[in-house]
Amino acid sequence: MQLKQIGIIRSPHKQAAGTPVQSALATGIEGTIEIFPQFAPGLKDLEGFERILLVYWFDRATELQLTVIPYLDTEPRGLFATRAPCRPNPIGLSCVRLLEIRDRILRVADLDVLDNTPLLDIKPYIPSFDAFAAKRIGWCENAKGNPAVADGRFETGRNPSRTSR
Repeated sequence: MQLKQIGIIRSPHKQAAGTPVQSALATGIEGTIEIFPQFAPGLKDLEGFERILLVYWFDRATELQLTVIPYLDTEPRGLFATRAPCRPNPIGLSCVRLLEIRDRILRVADLDVLDNTPLLDIKPYIPSFDAFAAKRIGWCENAKGNPAVADGRFETGRNPSRTSR
């Protein structure tokens, strides 16, 4: 399996500590996405969408941890019941507002991603496909933690071996 990096995410977040832990908590935080020239034709018709999904590589996440204490709680939880970045395949997903596209630069808002993060893909957010009412949210229903910002617990120095480009 090989992944292709299609661009790079630029944001004001230089380290995990202090970064909002989800895009819904990053209201108004702006950044840009630079799409590599060979992928620019794929941006055609994207400007009509208010929101887009960014699929990216957590290139600064710590190594795999199957049990974590997530930001939303104080109890250890199974990795797959959390959104912690220290995954077998450290792939992230954020739903951001698309403000404008100029050439191959996208200006976005509600950005919860670290600066210089490798971008793997973009998908349009379509509410009728992507929004579901949920009656069960597992342990999150009684979470005890502060979900606002990261404290750096899952960040390490750049680890080139974890990045596919």
